Amino acid sequence: MKRTLQLPRPTEGELELLRILWERGPSTVRDIHEQISRTRPLGYTSVLKLLQIMTDKGLVDREESGKAHIYHPAASQNETQDQLVRDISERLFAGSAAQLAMHALALEPVNDHDLEALRTLIDQKRNRK
Repeated sequence: MKRTLQLPRPTEGELELLRILWERGPSTVRDIHEQISRTRPLGYTSVLKLLQIMTDKGLVDREESGKAHIYHPAASQNETQDQLVRDISERLFAGSAAQLAMHALALEPVNDHDLEALRTLIDQKRNRK
């Protein structure tokens, strides 16, 4: 499912909730609050308010199921990652995916498995010409 409309850029807190939704699937506020509480203290009402903001922004969709509201991401993790990487590429590297990749690779050591995956991707890109 390709999106033609650009979603708003999520904040760090919104991304944290989106990661939970991508991992767990559709969830209630209570489900999300329980998950996030395992790693850091955050009040139930804070999670609820953030989800309401995210609904207004179009980052999540909400369904009513009895008394509970079920939240699910409006875009897949891959779609969101694609959009954010494109944004960074355009804003910082004049749209050059190669410059972005080279910069990212220069920042941290890369293991052999990741290098092999990169070689495979480069080979695929070469064969599409």
